[in-house]
Amino acid sequence: MMPNFDYPWMVLGALMLALGGGASFWWWHRRRLVRLRALGTDAAIVRLATDDARKAPRARALRVSIAIGLAGLAFAGPRWGNGTNVVHTDGIDVVLALDASLSMQATDERPSRLERMKQEVRRFRALAPGNRVALLAFAGRSYILSPLTADDGAIELFLDNLDPTVVGQPGSAMAATIRQGTDLLVAAKGAGGRGLVVLSDGEAFDDHAESLAAAKAAADADIGIVTVGFGTEGGSSIPIIDGSEIIEKRDDAGAVVITKYDPKFLGDVAKAGRGEFIAANVSDKASRIQAALSRLDSQQRSVQEGLSRPLRLTWVLLPAILLLLVDAWRSDGGTATRLRRLLHLSAIMIAVLGVPREVSAQERDPVLLFKAGKFQQAAGRWRQIMAEGDRRPVTLYNLGTALLAADSLVPAIEMLERATLAGDAEIRQKALFNIGLAHLRRGSRPDAPDMRELDAAISAYRAVLLQKGNDADAAFNYELALQKKRQGGGGSRNDPQQNPQQSPRAPQEPRKGMSSQQAEQLLSAASRDEKESQARRQKGMRQERAPGSKDW
Repeated sequence: MMPNFDYPWMVLGALMLALGGGASFWWWHRRRLVRLRALGTDAAIVRLATDDARKAPRARALRVSIAIGLAGLAFAGPRWGNGTNVVHTDGIDVVLALDASLSMQATDERPSRLERMKQEVRRFRALAPGNRVALLAFAGRSYILSPLTADDGAIELFLDNLDPTVVGQPGSAMAATIRQGTDLLVAAKGAGGRGLVVLSDGEAFDDHAESLAAAKAAADADIGIVTVGFGTEGGSSIPIIDGSEIIEKRDDAGAVVITKYDPKFLGDVAKAGRGEFIAANVSDKASRIQAALSRLDSQQRSVQEGLSRPLRLTWVLLPAILLLLVDAWRSDGGTATRLRRLLHLSAIMIAVLGVPREVSAQERDPVLLFKAGKFQQAAGRWRQIMAEGDRRPVTLYNLGTALLAADSLVPAIEMLERATLAGDAEIRQKALFNIGLAHLRRGSRPDAPDMRELDAAISAYRAVLLQKGNDADAAFNYELALQKKRQGGGGSRNDPQQNPQQSPRAPQEPRKGMSSQQAEQLLSAASRDEKESQARRQKGMRQERAPGSKDW
């Protein structure tokens, strides 16, 4: 691979410097000959001056000219080969509370309020890729779709499936979702800012004073509140699919329901939370959300790796310095004592320029520690490497995998989520697999408080299968998580293997993979099973609606 240069014009400059150095020696030699001839005849000069004094210093001119040329080449910034470039991005923790009540099916915004809301969420994610985002869906109650994550694939899957059936309880309860979003952000670890974005038509039927109090409590916890409106004040009917036809939603008295956007309530919530209200008629809501949240303190949380050509200064500066040292040794008589001093000085220069030295592999190589089953020591070594400045996604992935092997699941999930931001699809896929494994372990424990860990495992393995449909191990764990969610019991296959830089799983016997069509069928069937399981669970939690109460 041919090298390239940061300053290509300096390559010609380096050549000119080298030629200029050679010309200087020639001029200096000519001047010395002129001065010698002024001393007398040629015979007298032979007796007075040595042969070296009368000869042209071709060897020295060559050494010094090459050294000058190499120094100029170093200034040009030579690059070749393949390496990595670390890109740091800043972000905050954001909870997006999405109104999934029946009124969001209204078509006064095209194609519907719900679809417009999804579009704005996708655009917001594109504007702020460094943020960690959690999704809440709310109607008659609030439901966690996704914990805080930077995994766009998982967020996209939840958005695709978001509809009024997800929550399972009709109505609109704003206070519950504000409290739940606040609890999620307070429990999150991190020094960055925290924001709660409520996207709704504002038609809430719970106690408004309770919602305002919840917004004030969020502001007191240093959580920024942003409310975003959807719909029109004129309102619209709500289309309902009844078998093969679409009918209009009617209330208990048989009248057609007209749902109306309520900007006053959304504005009051934002005011109580000392935040910002974005009206429904604003055309670029995603940019306004990002601008409102940009005032929060961001935290450097993500490291993205990209291919680059490393700067190769050592390979041009080191020969230049060695040539100058040899020239100094030759000019000083070239004795053995001077040679020893030269070698000592050369060793110092090599150390300063960073030429690799051999170190104890057992003490320094975390991969060997991992292979030996010393997972905590391997994790400690990778933490040390990160403290020294290496925050590449592969290092984050290795640390997370070592923590997972050591059963430190919470910090493992945090490191692996950061590794999913890698531009390298392979690292992302492996990190997602291990995230799913960590959540599956936590969800399989007898003391698991609820199904959120299994939901997170399902989300992670689904994202893996979307990237790599023939991953039989991910499919096995995906089905296991679904089974565990329905019935309980089980364990998981494929702990982290002995070389975390290569694969997150133990070696397997060769197995026939699935085709992309089979993988799609599996995902579709599993999604149906998940919805049915979710509906059964929500049915048991559903409260009886009081006669005459509003259920949209």
